[in-house]
Amino acid sequence: MNRSRRAAVTTAALTLALSALVLTEAAYAGKPVGSGKGADAEQQGGTDKAGTGIYAAAQVKYSGAVAKGNGRGNVASSDVTWNPPPCWYAPMYGAKEFKKKMSKELKDAANTPGMTGHAGAAINELQRHYEDDYGWTDTPGYKDYNVDKDGEGMFWAAVENPTEPDILKRSSCSDIPFWVENGEAPPPQYEEAISPEILAALAYQHMELPKTKVTLAPDGTTKVKLPTWAWLDKAEFDEVEATASIDVPGFNISATTTAAPKSLTLDPGTEEATTLPADGECPIVGDRIGEPYAQGKAKETPPCGIVYGRSSAGATFPLKASLTWEISWTGTGQNTPVGMPDGKIEAVQEITVEEVQSINR
Repeated sequence: MNRSRRAAVTTAALTLALSALVLTEAAYAGKPVGSGKGADAEQQGGTDKAGTGIYAAAQVKYSGAVAKGNGRGNVASSDVTWNPPPCWYAPMYGAKEFKKKMSKELKDAANTPGMTGHAGAAINELQRHYEDDYGWTDTPGYKDYNVDKDGEGMFWAAVENPTEPDILKRSSCSDIPFWVENGEAPPPQYEEAISPEILAALAYQHMELPKTKVTLAPDGTTKVKLPTWAWLDKAEFDEVEATASIDVPGFNISATTTAAPKSLTLDPGTEEATTLPADGECPIVGDRIGEPYAQGKAKETPPCGIVYGRSSAGATFPLKASLTWEISWTGTGQNTPVGMPDGKIEAVQEITVEEVQSINR
């Protein structure tokens, strides 16, 4: 049977018959049985108390500069087409634990009134797949849920990214659970199997960078035609790292995503202003972006700043400062940094611009 046929079995069996499958819930939990949704900052692995085998709720663990509460970080990708993975496959259960849960759900589904026709046939086929060594072209079957191999590998299943708003994308990892031997790579047809590259993207998604508050001179209130100097010291935009990892019996991988400051872009909040440089992008020079203002430089042109052409008329202009970070990752099996789309964080500072007052004598 080919992959398309396996996908059809998956859809019929899991969507129509096993919508309440406890295995799927466990894929979201930080414990053997749970009702949480999505990857978490916690994970567990070991032998379950009932003695039914090795379990592992393979949650992604985050550390370093990441958002609290396992939420999205404050970094926006400069590539609007880049998105973190909506779902992935990860190790979930040892053979005994998988048999206990899957066999019960299959039995309950088969006994559900009206479960006949294609859905009933799909349930029967799924049961044969795990119990009677019934396989397909690229998917071998299992004898008694691989119980005789308990501890030698894990059944992998789908995990949804809880921060993905599109339910179709979030549920697109729709293949049925599959076995992977300890120390072996998942079969190549499972392109969404968790990997260091996927972990790097998740670390990127959860990364929390320092907020950007540009130092200005004059600060808060400036004058028309008077250069406003802008700068950031290195202490305010040092290199930042976030790590994502999975550590369960027989499977341990991690990736560290690094953000290094690249440039500062200023948007004065009005078209009647000139940025310095003209494109508004101030590069890093030495240990800072821009140059601090000092006495005696009032008539000089700052390397990074703004000249407002009109007053804010009693209101303010929203000066937007966007700090661009160069993103790369390293991880298990990947010691040389691999580039990712640049990241950006933005901050808005309200600027009052006044007319220069002159006295005629």
